[in-house]
Amino acid sequence: MEALTVHEGNTAVLERANVDTDQIIPKQFLKRVERTGFGQFLFFDWRFKSNGEEDPSFELNYPSAANASILIADHNFGSGSSREHAPWALQDYGFRVIIAPSYSDIFYNNCVKNGILPVRLPEDQVYELMKNGNVKEYHLTVDLQNQQISDKDADFEATFEIDPYWKEMLLNGWDEISITLQYEKDIEAYEKRVKV
Repeated sequence: MEALTVHEGNTAVLERANVDTDQIIPKQFLKRVERTGFGQFLFFDWRFKSNGEEDPSFELNYPSAANASILIADHNFGSGSSREHAPWALQDYGFRVIIAPSYSDIFYNNCVKNGILPVRLPEDQVYELMKNGNVKEYHLTVDLQNQQISDKDADFEATFEIDPYWKEMLLNGWDEISITLQYEKDIEAYEKRVKV
């Protein structure tokens, strides 16, 4: 997994509460077992018209959201099923950071396990970011080491909380397998001592 220390990027605003994992990645696209290839189907029912053309009224299709890598979302983002495909689709589309007032717990954990930083900020701060991102191309810097968010003009600055365990995993680019592999020599030594 790619380490995340400081991330700078353009924002996309999704001003909708209770966005569930079936809206993030519809069920008909869950036939793959690889983690890649889901970005093209992200928010499929909202991003595209029935004729396959992009819907210009959908927030991610706004010109200001071009090449966005930071998603600003509303309450209870990622609710619904526990499908890990939702963070896979967000990451494959290009998002590394999501900022929202609240998340589904399972979705939040799935994001961190897959290298996406989900930031919780108070509602008034999220709405201030949405207001800025809705009127122009809006860039943010997210500093995980110092747990700070700021915009290019220093008009917005905020700090955020994150569990130290998840922070260390993201800073080092670790997943649960790579954590286990750190103890590979100890595991091999144990297996030599104890016949299983």
